[in-house]
Amino acid sequence: MLDADFFRRWMTATAASVDREAERLTALDSPIGDADHGTNLQRGFTAVVAVLEKEAPDTPGGVLTLAGRQLISTVGGASGPLYGTLLRRTGKALGDAGEVSAEQLTEALRTGVDAVMTLGGAAPGDATMIDALVPAVDALGDSFTAARTAAEEGAVATTPLQARKGRASYVGERSIGHQDPGATSSALLIAALVEAAGE
Repeated sequence: MLDADFFRRWMTATAASVDREAERLTALDSPIGDADHGTNLQRGFTAVVAVLEKEAPDTPGGVLTLAGRQLISTVGGASGPLYGTLLRRTGKALGDAGEVSAEQLTEALRTGVDAVMTLGGAAPGDATMIDALVPAVDALGDSFTAARTAAEEGAVATTPLQARKGRASYVGERSIGHQDPGATSSALLIAALVEAAGE
């Protein structure tokens, strides 16, 4: 079973990973976006870790709901609302339970991903974060490690696609050949699950 500590570790591991990869995320964003994806997420997840240390919710749902709220209020551009919605809706779906199973996390995360698709209007194949998140959730039933692999492969698979949603869609065919920064950062979020679980 996964408790609030596990979810705090997940957010802390995500923040550390975004910190390490911020320059790469911004470099991916540079030719097709506003060249701020790494710095925006870095600021957001740093704020998430700070607020979780201060408020320390005692349920998994509470941790993710607070993290999502913090991202929405801290991160500019599209990534704040999208990541914030993902975590908030996942947290709300987990409810008030003190512990949740991996199966419950999978179903809650699916609810979160669906909310992101509704908000952003993106579907798999549009070269967005959805291309990493959907396969990750599908693989999460097997293991956190399988989800990480699926997310990383999904992110890489955005490279030959033309972006049809988000900031990258503005550059049209010039988005082809660029790995989507949102899918890449989503893969970092999923990979942090493995770290939190100590796998």
